[in-house]
Amino acid sequence: MTDSSAASRPFGTLVPAMVTPFTADGAVDYKQAAELANTLVDGGCDGILVTGTTGETSTLTDEENLGMFQAVLDAVGGRARVIAGTGTNDTRHTISLTQRAAALGVHGIMLVTPYYNKPSQAGIQAHFEAVADATELPVMLYDIPGRAGVAIATETIIRLSDHPRIVALKDAKADFSATTRVLASTDLDVYSGDDGLTLPLMAAGAVGLISVSAHIAPGKFRELVDAAAAGDFATARRLHFELDPVIRAAMGHVQGAVAVKQILKWQGILSNSVVRLPLVEPGETEIAGIKADLAEAGMEF
Repeated sequence: MTDSSAASRPFGTLVPAMVTPFTADGAVDYKQAAELANTLVDGGCDGILVTGTTGETSTLTDEENLGMFQAVLDAVGGRARVIAGTGTNDTRHTISLTQRAAALGVHGIMLVTPYYNKPSQAGIQAHFEAVADATELPVMLYDIPGRAGVAIATETIIRLSDHPRIVALKDAKADFSATTRVLASTDLDVYSGDDGLTLPLMAAGAVGLISVSAHIAPGKFRELVDAAAAGDFATARRLHFELDPVIRAAMGHVQGAVAVKQILKWQGILSNSVVRLPLVEPGETEIAGIKADLAEAGMEF
């Protein structure tokens, strides 16, 4: 496993998977995106993942993705790592978007497992290697079988770790045994891709968190990541328990982007909670559940 110092991390250590703000009529709101990125970095985040799952990338055009990369780079590129979510289920398309993102000056790339196609492990490996071969940027793999429909097998991750530009893994598989093997067998920087598993994964050697819930409480997540990295697990455990209702609010009732946009609106950080179809805003029952969890965390709206 690699050095645990934050300075050695090409992707940072606390990285919100940032929502993509929209105007009231559903257009991408680049001004609000820049403001949100600044708020998150001011709150303690040292990286921003732009147009990942929580950024509703599947409903954005390439030009909207690129506009988001540029807006966030202009806002915080001098003080945080800006990571572009350029993965699609089409290798040629992914290469094209990755190269266009690199030309803008993003600091790294995150590639989700090709979804819907259900490729074999050989196809998954060939896809990631083709994209990594086509860029000079550091690459993070994103393993999320619940969305992609297929997992990246542990053996495939280990083989891919030999590629000089594949240097990190966002782990959203919720398979602690599999992740343990990756940590023990590679030098990849592993990030928890499940907010609630940050503490156990960092205890095993993960370097940080790519988070949905960090939008809501970035300072407290910063404390958790720093405490775990320092081996102060008494503090990390306390923060883990304090953040549990925040995580439930963000991820336990509706899709993460839907909940986070609603909460950011309540916090006065976003002007609206607009999402794009097929996502819809939360209903009354879902809002009641979100508010109850936030109240447990001491956040009343």
